[in-house]
Amino acid sequence: MDFQNRTVIVTGGTGALGRAVVGALLAAGAQCRLSYLHEKEVATFPYKDRVTLVGPCELTNEADVAQLYEGVDGLWASIHIAGGFAMSKLEETGKNDLMEMVNTNLVSCHLCSRAAVRAFSNGGRIVNVGARPGLEPRLGAGMSAYAASKAAVIALTQALAAELAPRDILVNAVVPSIIDTPANRASMPDADHAAWPRPDQIAATIAFLASPDNRVTTGGAIPVSGRT
Repeated sequence: MDFQNRTVIVTGGTGALGRAVVGALLAAGAQCRLSYLHEKEVATFPYKDRVTLVGPCELTNEADVAQLYEGVDGLWASIHIAGGFAMSKLEETGKNDLMEMVNTNLVSCHLCSRAAVRAFSNGGRIVNVGARPGLEPRLGAGMSAYAASKAAVIALTQALAAELAPRDILVNAVVPSIIDTPANRASMPDADHAAWPRPDQIAATIAFLASPDNRVTTGGAIPVSGRT
């Protein structure tokens, strides 16, 4: 994959999956522009001298999103990794809890997709990050607000793919299961960690979908579930 002279915006690029994605993009020659919300996210980020960091950036705020995409010449791809997760049974989930998931997962993808489309000048690529309970809602027991918000991300992806295909803007989503990160291992110490997909494995799929080598795949909700 060749990203030479191509600019890619990545939200959530300072997290575990984001770092793997940014590393893959930089290795392929991309120029990366990343959003961040908290300064502590940047402190240990290994590529901070090789990317443009924009923040603090609240991705549910239209003005902040506009700042992230403002003045970017020749934007090629927009990858939306930032999101949120919450376990919560129905009777414990109030409206504020529901809207937190909707805003963090769906609204951020919508606003960033809109800004990206406005910035594209000659086609482009959008990659969103769904979640397995969003693709298979019966797996969302005990996290219905999260599952519904991620299902909405997948629906948004497929609707935008149909809308934007005539403009050579391809829109896809990857759909991970539990990602093999230190935080997930700590929270589930007895799980079969070897079955989980690693960030670098998911990053390889994201990078392809965002690349010019992807010429025909759009509207996909592509499982990246490892052996789970």
